[in-house]
Amino acid sequence: MTQARKYRLSIMQALSLALNHVTSHGRNRRFAGISFLTQLRPQLLINNTVKMPPKAKAAGKGRAPAKRNLAEEFPPGEVLTDTRKKAWKLGIPIGQGGFGLIYLANEDSTKSVGADARYVIKVEPSENGPLFSELKFYMRAAKPDLIQTWIKSHKLKHLGVPRYWGSGLHEKGGKRYRFMVIDRLGTDLQKKFEECGKRFSRKLVLQLGLRLLDILEFTHDHEYVHADIKASNLMLSHSDPNQVYLVDYGLAYRYSPDGVNKEYKEDPKRCHDGTIEFTSIDAHKGASPSRRSDLEILWYCMVQWLCGKLPWEDKLQDPLYVRDSKIKCQENISQFMIKCFSTLDKPAML
Repeated sequence: MTQARKYRLSIMQALSLALNHVTSHGRNRRFAGISFLTQLRPQLLINNTVKMPPKAKAAGKGRAPAKRNLAEEFPPGEVLTDTRKKAWKLGIPIGQGGFGLIYLANEDSTKSVGADARYVIKVEPSENGPLFSELKFYMRAAKPDLIQTWIKSHKLKHLGVPRYWGSGLHEKGGKRYRFMVIDRLGTDLQKKFEECGKRFSRKLVLQLGLRLLDILEFTHDHEYVHADIKASNLMLSHSDPNQVYLVDYGLAYRYSPDGVNKEYKEDPKRCHDGTIEFTSIDAHKGASPSRRSDLEILWYCMVQWLCGKLPWEDKLQDPLYVRDSKIKCQENISQFMIKCFSTLDKPAML
């Protein structure tokens, strides 16, 4: 058994024990006992376009994002050629992120791009940084054959990492743009979370946790951590709502280049990086992301999905308060769980 699989087993056992007898109440009752596929199907059938999650705004004294130029919109039919000389034709833009635009795309440049396109292309001005950082991860870890080999060797049916199909630079109107081609996906889980009254059933939360642990085992084994796990960065497959993908690797960090772990070091200039309500205690202290950071972030997400709100969400504008609250919660898990769950639905062990 690999170390990561031991992590998965111990974490899910602990979560299952801690959340034992947590039942669904009120607005969430209608989802109790329903399968993962059934719970998530309706929204995908309504929304079959790619909607990238919004970028979280920096809170408190966290680093302000650098000003970035937005990519101008290309007309449908624009052809981009990647570094392997493969041509990709753009369709209509279907989303916008902090870095630029997202287009439907087709690998056959002789045909128009229809609503059934299998790919999307992210485009941003070449001087911007987010897509460049994300591209490093995709090129090293998300090539289709690499993902497929992992799936077979670990006897999985699915791995929720979008596949990387190509990238390159494109010039238009005297400007240069960076682009990347990945799988087309569907809607994000934040929308479903809000539609469900900000509650997911215990069964669904545990299923999501297991799938995310598979994804984290893959990324960690390939020397990266994600560092920004949250519902808006989890997206359903465009064609199969039973498949969930972890997206947005703009904060992904190579913690172990060539198998050598980077030294733990706190940097005051990097304090509170990530999404403030979920980011790890290490990130609050200015340390680089690590494997334990990913697992800590996942824990906060799963608790929020179950109870609806984390205790520190009322003061997200104060990152020091959020940091101290997370430290206290780790020092007294039972008290933390009592704060999260009402008298009716708190775990029986409390």
